[in-house]
Amino acid sequence: MAETINLGDIAIAVTRKNIKHVHLSVHPPSGRVTLVAPKGTRQEVARAYAASKLGWIRDQQAKLRGQARETPRRFVERESHYLWGRRYLLSVREEEAKPSVCLTHRSITLTVRPGSGIAKRAAVMHEWHKSLLHDAVPELIRKWELKLGVKVAAYFLQRMKTKWGGCNQRAQNIRLNTELVKKPKDLLEYVVVHEMLHLIEPTHSPRFLALMSEHYPTWREARAELNELPLSAETWTP
Repeated sequence: MAETINLGDIAIAVTRKNIKHVHLSVHPPSGRVTLVAPKGTRQEVARAYAASKLGWIRDQQAKLRGQARETPRRFVERESHYLWGRRYLLSVREEEAKPSVCLTHRSITLTVRPGSGIAKRAAVMHEWHKSLLHDAVPELIRKWELKLGVKVAAYFLQRMKTKWGGCNQRAQNIRLNTELVKKPKDLLEYVVVHEMLHLIEPTHSPRFLALMSEHYPTWREARAELNELPLSAETWTP
C-alpha cells in the first residue's frame, strides 16, 4: 500500500529507497508533493521533516499556480509558436505533398495535405521539434562527456508531463522532454548536464549539488528561468 503523509490539505506521497538523506519535491504543474526517505526512516520522523518544510511547500505550489500557461495550439495561420526561446508566427500551407516544416527569420511554415486536422498538424510539428533536438543534443552530450568523464549509452526524446529530463544510471542513458525545443538553448544544456551528472550521482544529494555548482555554476538561475517559463497547455496529470 502506498504511504502518504497528510498535512492539512497537502498529501505527500512517500517512497523509501536505499539513500542517506530525505528529499522533498514539489512537481509541476499541479504542485504534487513527494518525499523520498531512507528505508529505515520512521514515519514520524519523515512527517516531522515534511512539516518543517510546510512553508516552503506552499510557496512552491503558489509559484506553480501563478505560472503562465500556454493557450492550446490550434496550428492555424499567424498563431504564435516558440522555438529556442524566440516567438515565431505560423504560416500554414495546404498542398498535395509530403507534410513538412520550414523555418525562416520570423516565421514557421507548416505544409500539410488539404483537410489535415489539428492532430495531424500537431504530429508533424512534434516530429520537426524532435529533429531539431536530434541536431542539438548529440553535440552537447559529446561536449559534457569530455568535461564530466562519463559516457552516455543513449538518449531518448519524449513528451514528459512532470519533469524536463530523466536518467537511468544502470542503463547509462538519459531522457529529455521534447518541450525543451521551445526554451532557450542554454536551458537545454542545463538539463543535459543535470541528467548526465546523475550518471555519477543518482540522487539530488549534497554531492550532486556540489558537482552541479562545480561544472555549471549558473544552474540555480537556469533552473529558476526554466520553471518560470510558460507551461504547455496540455492537461497534466500526477
